[in-house]
Amino acid sequence: MSTSASTPGPAVTPQWRVRINIVVGRVLFGVLYRVTTVGRDRVPKVGPVLFVGNHVGFLDGPMLPALSPRPTSILVKRDVFRGLLGWFLTFIGHIPVTRNSGDRSALTTAVAVLRAGGAVGIFPEGTRGRGDVSTVQQGAAWLALQGGATVVPVAFLGTRETGASTGTLPRPGTRMVVEFGGPVRLAADPELTGRARLAAATAQVRDLLADHVANASARHQIALPEDDGLGS
Repeated sequence: MSTSASTPGPAVTPQWRVRINIVVGRVLFGVLYRVTTVGRDRVPKVGPVLFVGNHVGFLDGPMLPALSPRPTSILVKRDVFRGLLGWFLTFIGHIPVTRNSGDRSALTTAVAVLRAGGAVGIFPEGTRGRGDVSTVQQGAAWLALQGGATVVPVAFLGTRETGASTGTLPRPGTRMVVEFGGPVRLAADPELTGRARLAAATAQVRDLLADHVANASARHQIALPEDDGLGS
């Protein structure tokens, strides 16, 4: 999947607009919830970074750009981009994506952000659930390889309790942890074909994120939900 060098790339949102996520989000989460953020100092200060997070509850999406140490554009499902909310999400640099479709437009836009030295966030499981990262889609690995990005795993803990729907908000005052892991460059064996290289990189993303989530869960003593939250 590539774009022609003669074709202008998508416009990249100015960093001051992306930074609005941080200002608004930290005020919101600081008032409503007991959120502990760990590992912000592990994130590279410059260069393209791809944040990959497990997906447990509704708040994971807004929490990532709010608590990231860098202005971050998030891939958000296209259905949300409607009306005033859709305009605001576009204004602050989020990227609409059609899930489970290999959305070329979204991926091309995200790669442009990375190649400009920016940060992008993605939830490679593709949808909310247990957040144990049992499977991931290929988009995250493709973005990291095409954008030349360092991958930083992010664990979201406490954003949904067992028995709660994936679309509900946690109760005010709920204890939550967001932990950024150490940066990793994906191995790209030049002897592999493009498809095999992507498959190997995808497996590396899954292992990296799954291990980080499991270790963070044990370290902070916050268990993942026991259900996927889809039947609630």
